[in-house]
Amino acid sequence: MIFASEDFETRIAKTESDLVAAQKLRYDVFVKELGGDGDLVDHGLGIERDAFDPFYDHLLLVDRKRATENDAGVVGVYRLLRGDCLDGPGQFYSEAEYDLTALKSSGRRLLELGRSCLHADYRGGPAMMHLWNALGEYVAEHQIEVLFGVASFHGTDLSALAQPLSYLRHRYLAPKELRARGVTAHYSSMDLLPTDEIDRKAAMLDTPALIKAYLRLGGFVGDGAFVDHTFNTTDVFLVMDTDKMTQRHKDRYMRESKT
Repeated sequence: MIFASEDFETRIAKTESDLVAAQKLRYDVFVKELGGDGDLVDHGLGIERDAFDPFYDHLLLVDRKRATENDAGVVGVYRLLRGDCLDGPGQFYSEAEYDLTALKSSGRRLLELGRSCLHADYRGGPAMMHLWNALGEYVAEHQIEVLFGVASFHGTDLSALAQPLSYLRHRYLAPKELRARGVTAHYSSMDLLPTDEIDRKAAMLDTPALIKAYLRLGGFVGDGAFVDHTFNTTDVFLVMDTDKMTQRHKDRYMRESKT
């Protein structure tokens, strides 16, 4: 699968150098910028990696103008695992944080999204839409019905995130058949404020752009947040049923993808 435009190209990583380029971008964003770490992070090589990487598809966004002999020009990545490819890793990455029983017993075609990031120079422009166009092709090619994964707020202080977490819980809680719940040992309630104390405007201002984008497309959140001290983030579970995307949501996606 290759999607191309005048400046950008998207492709699935095929070589070790492709994978390393993705891991280097992840290091710049998740480690250097956000203060994360991990058992397999290589600070000497500037690589953010984990044990799941060999089993996932890595969707790359390449800026052709940036690419050189020593720089692949990778400016955006997504990590993808289909439900029919679990034999290798044995489980989805997000199962360390959430109970996915409802999704895995549904009999539907699943796709986990993760490690999504953009180079700092490409945020707020068309780069994310190029990635989403390619993701849409991938979803269609593999007839995916349910997309899910964890997305993160920066920081681990739940009190500082009370407004957005409470708003997401009250406004966007997933229906039971799609609702993952935080694993008991690490469950943190998102129901931190009563409804009458939630400031919608403040909550959305404090919500990362990627989470808001999924919500605009008809996405929901799971039950509970996961405080990830290793990555210095607070994670929420996001899920989207492609069959239940309204035409309004689909039109919005197509319109934004072309901007």
